[in-house]
Amino acid sequence: MEYVNLGRSGLSVSRLCLGTMNFGPSTSEDDSFTIMDRAHELGINFFDTANVYGWKQGEGITEQIVGRWFAKGGERREKTVIATKLYGSMGDWPNDNKLSALNIRRACDASLKRLQTDYIDIYQAHHIDRDTPFDEFWEAMEVLRQQGKILYVGSSNFAGWHIAKAQEEAKRRNFFGLVSEQSHYNLLTRAVELEVLPAAEDYGLGVIPWSPLAGGLLGGVLRKIDKGRSAAENMLRELEKHRDKIERYEALCDELGEDPAHVGLAWLLHQRAVTAPIIGPRTIEQLEGTMRTLEIKLDDKALARIDEIFPGHRPAPEDYAW
Repeated sequence: MEYVNLGRSGLSVSRLCLGTMNFGPSTSEDDSFTIMDRAHELGINFFDTANVYGWKQGEGITEQIVGRWFAKGGERREKTVIATKLYGSMGDWPNDNKLSALNIRRACDASLKRLQTDYIDIYQAHHIDRDTPFDEFWEAMEVLRQQGKILYVGSSNFAGWHIAKAQEEAKRRNFFGLVSEQSHYNLLTRAVELEVLPAAEDYGLGVIPWSPLAGGLLGGVLRKIDKGRSAAENMLRELEKHRDKIERYEALCDELGEDPAHVGLAWLLHQRAVTAPIIGPRTIEQLEGTMRTLEIKLDDKALARIDEIFPGHRPAPEDYAW
């Protein structure tokens, strides 16, 4: 396993991040434990979760599963860089969501309890809160850091100008600011290349792509259908929108002799500012198969052909102006 610093920080994280969103809804607790143990054996030390995962309001099911795994001991907590998120609604009462100082305090304490730990390595805003000013956001995060409850702060789904505004406010307060941005980024979704990636790189944030395989569209969907695998209706609708691109992409992967899922992840690892794509295995076999990604080196010719299939963006303003 290769390790890199997360953004401008001194924190070392694996080049693949284990996403836990399937733990509970799709993957049993026992299987989730097995996947997390195997991730450690493979050298993955970076895990991502959120207080809303599990999708039963207020319960934090996925965080609870991770917490019970930590409680098994064996240095599971010490070997894990755990990132969790807040913003989504955890109740029906006012201030049970978003990024007010009140919710930040309550949400952090609740996540710590569910995770059965006394600190969170990276505490992430799951979305921008347009109703809360950044001076309030940073004051609340500063208090948590002073209390030893969090070490770093990250963002998710921020625009480039949100990152700039957050970092300038943090700088004014002499605070370290954001260390990471978790963005929707894959071969089919490249809008972040316009301003989010340049902002993250300039301000020293590591980028953590979510949905790196576009919900499975980049994971060899045509191959699977040809082999008789069924696909959900929403997947089939998306496939029809992008069929030409997916056909050309899977043909290129055949030429390379690699699985489309592995090529899609490897492509992300070749992009500037990207620290670690979030992988979300539902089974141990999916986790182990993903390790092939780290061995794939795409040359300039292969990268150029991928860009022909899935045109990307130059940084703004050159993408749309001179």
